[in-house]
Amino acid sequence: MEYIIIAAAFFGIMAGADWLVDGAVSIAKRFRLSEFVIGAAIVGIGTSMPELAVSMVGAAQGNADIAIGNVVGSNIFNILGILGLTAVFFPIAVDRDNMRFEIPFCIFVTILMILLLFNFFTGSEPVLGRIDAMVLLLMFAIFMSYSLWRGRQNSSDTPQHADEASPLWKSVAKTAAGLALLAFSCDQFVDNAVIIAKSWGASDAFISITLIACGTSLPELAASVTAALKKNTSLALGNIVGSNIFNITLILGLTPLVTPLHPSGITSADYLVMTAAVVALPLAGARGKISRGAGIIMLCGFIAYNCSLILSQTSLHTMLE
Repeated sequence: MEYIIIAAAFFGIMAGADWLVDGAVSIAKRFRLSEFVIGAAIVGIGTSMPELAVSMVGAAQGNADIAIGNVVGSNIFNILGILGLTAVFFPIAVDRDNMRFEIPFCIFVTILMILLLFNFFTGSEPVLGRIDAMVLLLMFAIFMSYSLWRGRQNSSDTPQHADEASPLWKSVAKTAAGLALLAFSCDQFVDNAVIIAKSWGASDAFISITLIACGTSLPELAASVTAALKKNTSLALGNIVGSNIFNITLILGLTPLVTPLHPSGITSADYLVMTAAVVALPLAGARGKISRGAGIIMLCGFIAYNCSLILSQTSLHTMLE
């Protein structure tokens, strides 16, 4: 039964993504915002809601591995998996503004999160506490303020025209309906995938970094691929960069307010791969686009990383038996 629900949820995710992208692009045209800004500010935060829900529940249940592993795994999947796959079929445009602020900011908050988690400033055991949470929430406020300010500053330069957009109420309704369908379908997908994984004897850390992280990132995948199919690759990039920033600053900014997070099953290699993926992003887009070749390399890196996780999980399970 779980396999049937997963298949149905997948189609729901794709339909929700189609509505979400159409509605978001129409809103962008209505307010003469760039596709990147609307992707980062609206689509990015909307598609990060499943990660927020999973991490908050994990924190409330005292499971820091689920809360943090979900964010680490999602950020790896977003860049290496989603952007890699999207670029293989549709090279993704990267403009100078992206290279000057959004991508460097994404790198900055990724490194900041690791420094806070491992208490680089105090030298104590790994933990994300309430003070760390407030620092990350401040970064979230800075990013949102700048993104919306830049969107208004560039509104007169964007080639989009308000008269091409659907009525505002229809655009908002379509965007909201798309997000709701995405959230519901994603929830069903993740719940049933976890049931299957637990029946195979997988650990919480493994499940959070792989199945839950990839499952909660399905909205980003669906939205990015749908945007690329509609020739809106800037929206696809904004969705991923914005989502990664929100995962760290908003999700890990709110979750420790429930309870301090003390991760144990997430390894240094996982944090290293997450950091390497985001640091590689400006290199991949250095020539103004993420090419098919770069996409293939990113996708291969994602596959290799997950193969190593599966092998390590299999080895651990064999030892325990």
